[in-house]
Amino acid sequence: MRSAVNLSRIARAAGCCGVTRIIATGRAKLDPKIARDAAETIALEVKRSLPPVLKQLRTEGYHLVGLEQTSDSHDLHEYRFERKTALVIGSEREGLSDDVLPLLHAAVEIPVWGLPHSYNAATATCMALYEYCRQFPSG
Repeated sequence: MRSAVNLSRIARAAGCCGVTRIIATGRAKLDPKIARDAAETIALEVKRSLPPVLKQLRTEGYHLVGLEQTSDSHDLHEYRFERKTALVIGSEREGLSDDVLPLLHAAVEIPVWGLPHSYNAATATCMALYEYCRQFPSG
């Protein structure tokens, strides 16, 4: 995430969903006015690059699901998440890079019916988090 606002919006929604850890790359930081309680309850880990993080999460048994429009992506409304899932979000402008896509178990996309052809990264992440929680209502 290039934007502290977007990352903070994601953290706020993630906190509502019971997420306790966010791993970000770059110069990631949270704005406590936007992230609210999540700024104190979610551990933000900042790493240099994403591929080593994803490889480690795979060894820990996480199912890696990228939020991206690809020729093989699944409709978010029909996708069934694994219980132990790590949701992988790309940058606002570029999405997920070509070195990240092969590391994923699956990619999901959110249908759009107008322009632009995709949602803002923070908005899309919130929608995906909500869908995950809908599928696992007991937490």
